[in-house]
Order: sequence, then structure tokens, then C-alpha cells
Amino acid sequence: VQLQASGGGLVQTGGSLRLSCAASGRTSSSFVMAWFRQAPGKEREFVAGFRWSGGSTYYADSMKGRFTISRDNAKNTVNLQMNSLKPEDTAVYYCALALSGGAIYSHVRRYNYWGQGTQVTVSS
Repeated sequence: VQLQASGGGLVQTGGSLRLSCAASGRTSSSFVMAWFRQAPGKEREFVAGFRWSGGSTYYADSMKGRFTISRDNAKNTVNLQMNSLKPEDTAVYYCALALSGGAIYSHVRRYNYWGQGTQVTVSS
């Protein structure tokens, strides 16, 4: 499985960005795709996840109401729409895929594959 992330960039406080992650290769029937982020000097943290079978979603508390995760079935892609961005959202954003889709996991160790990361910078 390969994951290709895109869509990062520089935006002002209050602005919006849309990230996309395209998955290619063989996956399970009920995999989970998620976004994590990692700021300099900090641990990688869960942002949002999408369970492909059933379409359920899960968000970290600080992202609820501002970020929306969705899928494009035809393209095997997960998108992350980020609104009302804040300087503290600045980080490298990674998409990840867990082959075992029993739940939407927030721990990095649950994920089998990772994309290359895309930089999001929010200026104040």
C-alpha cells in the first residue's frame, strides 16, 4: 500500500486548507484512514480518522467543528478540510492507513502505512 498526501501550504490565521491522501495497492475490506500531525519538538498526534466500511468518523477534541474528514470512493482518497486555522495547527500532516478497521484508532502504532507528510503553516 502506498499513500500520497498533498495539499499543504501557507495560510493566514482563520484561513482554510484542504489536504488529500490517495491510497494505492491492496487494502483490507474495512480499513481505516487517518490524519496525524507533528509539530517541531512534539509527538505525532491524531487529528481525524475515517472508517472505510460504514463511513464513520472520529476527531481529536481540538479539531471538532473546524476540521472535516471525508472520502472520495472513486479515487480511494481521504480528504481533510481544515477551517478556522490557528498558528498552533502548524505542523507536518501525515496520512496513515490501518488494515484492521475494527475501530478508528488514535494511536500511531495501530497504523500500518504512512504517507510522506505535507507541511501546513499558519501565520499569525
